[in-house]
Amino acid sequence: MAGVNQEQIDYWNERAGATWAELQERLDALLSPLSAAGLQAAKVRSGEQVLDVGCGCGDTSIALSKLGARVLGVDVSAPMLEQARKRDGAIEYLEADAAAEPFQGDFDLVFSRFGVMFFADPVAAFGNLHSALKPTGRLLFVCWQPPADNPWMATAGRAIAPFLPPPEAPADPRAPGPFAFADTAYVEHILLQAGFSDITVTSHQERLRVADNLAEAVQFQTRVGPAARVMSELEGDQRAAALSAVEDALRPFDQGEGLYLDSAVWLVSASA
Repeated sequence: MAGVNQEQIDYWNERAGATWAELQERLDALLSPLSAAGLQAAKVRSGEQVLDVGCGCGDTSIALSKLGARVLGVDVSAPMLEQARKRDGAIEYLEADAAAEPFQGDFDLVFSRFGVMFFADPVAAFGNLHSALKPTGRLLFVCWQPPADNPWMATAGRAIAPFLPPPEAPADPRAPGPFAFADTAYVEHILLQAGFSDITVTSHQERLRVADNLAEAVQFQTRVGPAARVMSELEGDQRAAALSAVEDALRPFDQGEGLYLDSAVWLVSASA
């Protein structure tokens, strides 16, 4: 499976994949409103063949199967696929890089919830996904809007930023990562170059229940999301100070009935 996406393959087979498998139930609950929005937009029909790209621990593959689809879930992460198979052994899962795997062109739908923003070469990757579809097939994926519209992730990141050394160069907003597809014009360009048509991008917002209390919210941010990578690089007093800063940033959202923060995604659809 080595190839252009090797950095992501390594990342999701090491700490990240194991963490997401461990926290599967909590993450599924957190993201369930966004999963539901994507599944509704996909308009899945019973008997359709669906390729679930970046299926992770199987949440969306299971949901697609319950809608009557015949599902192939594909992901690069062995730990997450192991968890998916434990949850529903009847669904077919494939450990592979969807950007390069030679599919047969017999899928009615390529679906993804947060699984397509990590390609090193997006045009080539979506070209491969286009080849997986029947001529009448369609694409539907869910991706994040800009960080400013996703305080559920960005709040902790802004809080710990002062504790990091300044970057040698400005970050590339289109580099593989959660927010790589925040710019809709860029997304449309990729899909057109990859052979898709009838592209529609719809905005969707949800308030997510991030944690039951402040301490849980801080702990969660150290394990999942953009802040988790950064926090893993801090030690000693610097880490303690960064944790305190994250706690202060999240405290205003603690109203005694759980911490709720806003999220915003794009629902992107296209025809083969």
